[in-house]
Amino acid sequence: MAESPLGAWLALRLPQVEQALEAALPARGAWPEPLARAMRHLVFPGGKRLRPALALAAAEAVGADARAALPMAVAVELVHTYSLIHDDLPCMDDDELRRGKPTVHVAHGEARAVLAGDALQALAFEALLAAPVLDAAAAREAARELARAAGARGLVGGQVDDLDFDPASADAKSVESVHARKTAALFVAAVVGGARLGGADTATLRRLRDFAERLGVAFQIADDALDQDEDDACSYVRVAGAAGARERAEALHDEALAALEPFGPPADPLRALAKLCVWRSE
Repeated sequence: MAESPLGAWLALRLPQVEQALEAALPARGAWPEPLARAMRHLVFPGGKRLRPALALAAAEAVGADARAALPMAVAVELVHTYSLIHDDLPCMDDDELRRGKPTVHVAHGEARAVLAGDALQALAFEALLAAPVLDAAAAREAARELARAAGARGLVGGQVDDLDFDPASADAKSVESVHARKTAALFVAAVVGGARLGGADTATLRRLRDFAERLGVAFQIADDALDQDEDDACSYVRVAGAAGARERAEALHDEALAALEPFGPPADPLRALAKLCVWRSE
């Protein structure tokens, strides 16, 4: 069977992400060695690298070489990984498996997992701001975007509301509010940051922000529909049912694609990634 256009694109782009991540992370055996091992544990092998792919595709969508967005791709993946390490902790979601292997706190101890997450978050901004780029101001704005996504208005605030979520008073709006911060915020950082490093102007960034905000929420709602986890208080399935979740995810996907209408063929990888986000099977 012939490889899909997206499959061919990913086969070309993702090895560049892996090389850049390897260059950014402390080498095996680097001092302090226990911390280096804990930092690398969940980064390699990673997941689908969806957020880095979105950053690279956003750069291409605005007419730049995808490699211009590699610093953003690395940074957003490191922040995403740090968030997973902390989400898995006993004081948070208390998960023992991630990507088919023991979570970082199970493999390396709880304290080391906390420190590994802290170190990955710091390394994300170092990797982004230390990389040679054509426009230093664009890199600073990309870092600001990532900081907002990672902080109280994004990931951290979303996690707080997720932990405190009251299913008895839940509705679609409250669930989407958590999803917008805990999940979509990093989609926005990846897409807008990647496009910034690709030289996008303000109007273009506004459209890409609209795309990423809708896609990020659609991704998480589609994930809710796949999981149908009755123990998850903050799930769209609990407020709308599996069919309602699927319908909402598809509607948001269509709204996201509408934001890309002016971009033409250069945005085809972004469109294909959007479809993957909503129609994935696992």
